[in-house]
Amino acid sequence: MPKLFQSVSPLDDTILFDGLESTPKQIELAIATARQSAILWHRTPLSQRIQIARNYAKHLSDHREEIRELITNEVGKLPWDADAEVGAAIGKIDLSITALHERRSKTVIESGNLARVVRYHPLGVALVLGPFNFPLHLPGGQIVPALLSGNTIVFKPSDQATAVGQWMIDAWRQAGLPDGVMQMIQGGVEVAVNAIDSPLINAVLLTGSRAAGRAIHRQLAGRPDVLLALELGGNNPVVVSDSIPSKTVADIVTFSAFVSAGQRCSCARRALFIENSHSEAHIDAVTERTQSLVVGLPHDETTPQVGPLISALAAKQLRKTYDALLANGCRVVVPWKVNSRRENLVHPAIVDATQCTDAQLAAIGELEWFGPLLVIQRVADFNAAVAAATNTPYGLAATLLGGTTSMFENFVDSVGAGVVNWNRPTTGAAGSLPFGGLGDSGNHRPAGYHAIDFCSDPVASLQSPTETESFATLDPWDVAK
Repeated sequence: MPKLFQSVSPLDDTILFDGLESTPKQIELAIATARQSAILWHRTPLSQRIQIARNYAKHLSDHREEIRELITNEVGKLPWDADAEVGAAIGKIDLSITALHERRSKTVIESGNLARVVRYHPLGVALVLGPFNFPLHLPGGQIVPALLSGNTIVFKPSDQATAVGQWMIDAWRQAGLPDGVMQMIQGGVEVAVNAIDSPLINAVLLTGSRAAGRAIHRQLAGRPDVLLALELGGNNPVVVSDSIPSKTVADIVTFSAFVSAGQRCSCARRALFIENSHSEAHIDAVTERTQSLVVGLPHDETTPQVGPLISALAAKQLRKTYDALLANGCRVVVPWKVNSRRENLVHPAIVDATQCTDAQLAAIGELEWFGPLLVIQRVADFNAAVAAATNTPYGLAATLLGGTTSMFENFVDSVGAGVVNWNRPTTGAAGSLPFGGLGDSGNHRPAGYHAIDFCSDPVASLQSPTETESFATLDPWDVAK
């Protein structure tokens, strides 16, 4: 029997999506339909695929307030944050079109009567597994380049953002996407596992946790024909030197750590302060700014800066991480606090790892968490800061505040992250740049502008047109004479 499946609002527990979890037969049918549509969609002229994508962007623009409100209600994002996500989703269309022309266009190099040609062939059926924290933009960041490249899509939104997923599917259909090109399946982990097992899947594109990425990697063992693109989490460091005002440090560090209630994969998890005459003032400023942040629900009269976590369960999991940090030797700077209004309305917290042992620091670097929780640490000098920043298997984002050009170049080369910023938040990313992590944060398939690269396969050809060359002259054994 199919399982009842619902998505509820983290704001007031309102049911926003109510249906049945996709059954194995429904999953099989969705993938088969996408497979049957693949050849026709591949043969659809690129100009027509581009026009449909632009129609989708216009639909987002025309219904911006509607989808912004749905994102806020289903995942708890503050209105400005949800609106920024919609804007990023709109901007993704033109960026993907430009990336396609720039990075995956047919190329021809002619030499006499010989042409060397590279074409790009779609993968086939791409399974896109979306996250809850950017339920429109992040799956769209994979769906848009995949569709432009001629792939068909089977989309499983996060089980906590299924209403947004359904809205997106409907928007693409209203934009003119042919029936069969994009299918949605819904449910939890079992649904994803069943879909990944299908022999008709050609690619799996995930935005999620390290644990989810590893599980899928194991599941696809022995299937090198299936492309796997993983956009995973991080334990992201901010290194703070002395050559930057304390107020700026406080603003950038707290924004990096607590924007979107800390529910971004690129949020800062650790702030490393190089000890000098300014470091204690920097730490005090970060602490004071954290304590002054307004925590609340999206539609409060006083505009909050930190909203709710996705669920009460997420808050309990974050509390376990907080307790694990204390068990690993951290001391409390800003204590754990849950707002009395909602179990998932968690105030930002800070703990200090300066006195932790090397083993304890290594254990902290292994942790992955999703919420407004920051670890600070004092370090002796810049080299010690870089060593501390890299004391983690993750490698998504990192930021240096202050310092010199040579220090930043050293930082970029040494920190082992895919997004490395200078005097900007760890969460600062541009749609015109790649976005992806190293180590446990990804598998060498950066998204962002470069997502177009993993949506097609290059096909190489050596071509001698018969119209211009006699077959009598085409003797490859000439090389042996």
